[in-house]
Amino acid sequence: MVDYAQPKTSSALTHSRHALTEQYKQVRAFSELICKPLVTEDYVVQSMPDVSPTKWHLAHVSWFWETFVLSAAQPGYTSLHPQYTYLFNSYYNSVGARHCRPKRGLISRPTVTETYQYRRYVDEHMQALFEHLDENRLSALTPIITLGLHHEQQHQELMLTDIKHVLSCNPLNPAYHEAPASPSLSVAPLSWITYQEDVYWIGYKGEGFAFDNEGPRHKTYVQPFQLGSRLVTNGEYLEFIEDGGYSTPTLWLSDGWRTVQEQQWQAPLYWEKRDGQWCMMTLSGLRAVNKGEPVCHVSYYEADAYAHWKHARLATEAEWEVAASGLDVRGNFVESGVYHPVPMQTALQKEGPMQMYGDVWEWTQSAYAPYPGFRPASGAVGEYNGKFMCNQFVLRGGSCVTSLSHIRPTYRNFFPPDARWQFTGIRLARGVEAHA
Repeated sequence: MVDYAQPKTSSALTHSRHALTEQYKQVRAFSELICKPLVTEDYVVQSMPDVSPTKWHLAHVSWFWETFVLSAAQPGYTSLHPQYTYLFNSYYNSVGARHCRPKRGLISRPTVTETYQYRRYVDEHMQALFEHLDENRLSALTPIITLGLHHEQQHQELMLTDIKHVLSCNPLNPAYHEAPASPSLSVAPLSWITYQEDVYWIGYKGEGFAFDNEGPRHKTYVQPFQLGSRLVTNGEYLEFIEDGGYSTPTLWLSDGWRTVQEQQWQAPLYWEKRDGQWCMMTLSGLRAVNKGEPVCHVSYYEADAYAHWKHARLATEAEWEVAASGLDVRGNFVESGVYHPVPMQTALQKEGPMQMYGDVWEWTQSAYAPYPGFRPASGAVGEYNGKFMCNQFVLRGGSCVTSLSHIRPTYRNFFPPDARWQFTGIRLARGVEAHA
């Protein structure tokens, strides 16, 4: 039986009064830094039901702090506006009624200015809490404060993901920020790394924060398997397109093929042909497709079809975690300021798998389901993860818009199989027996 020690990462938040105060300030400041390139009109657009306006994200994370921290810590606390509880609740039914998600973009008031006033109001009350709350009460609130920090980091990622979709709908192809295109690097050929069968320990065990869906830690049997040494590139995915991948029904799951037909997919999201050349929309505007970059913005259906075309499959989440355990958590994260997947540098090739963290969230073939012995947290925060354990697939590893301090080897992201607006990509796996 194998039990890998979980590597320490910067996500292990410390719990002293000073540390919590500084972490709160840093996280809140980064949300606003993300918004610096935006103009007022950018804040309010909702380009599809899955996208939320940037203004809503800024208000919702403030709502979280006042609903789950300030209201509990300060008897008599009142919100800046009595209707904000209704407008900026996301899916916490036990907290109360909420405005329907697909209509968030129809709310012009509060204005962007008023939204920032709301954030200042919440920040002032949180600062007073950090300064004056006694040690015992602060200690009791530390778990929910830590959850709030990671919750806001999740929404920072969504802000970048959503604003990309918003800007992609504009025929002017506006850039969120200016950044040079990735160089056209030679990417090392994909190789296969073999892992032995064993009973492995899976799930979070260690100090620091983890979401409830990452545990309990449990044993699982994993058959021998091989994992691709790196992510699938745009150039490799272009071969799938040119070989008729989107017009070959035998490659696709039944629901995937139906979706391809209904949505008329012919390439990843944000790809389009101009003058015979494939281009893609990025947060730096429209660019030619770089064949060395990891392919991005593909659905589970597309990832699975590509894997079938390559006579391979997607990894299970247990296989991914076995391969990732013990590796340093490093890669192209939001801190790099690139906000786009980058080619793997051949000079960095090593024996273990590369690009396990950052660049793109990696689809696994595992349905998002509870681990053995999982119990949702009591109260409203129990709605955070457990209620979504149906009709979703697990993704691992983080992306180019994920915070480094937010990711772990055990982190379980999840999305429905037709989702493409997230920074999602592909790593191949296969069994050992057929390739011995």
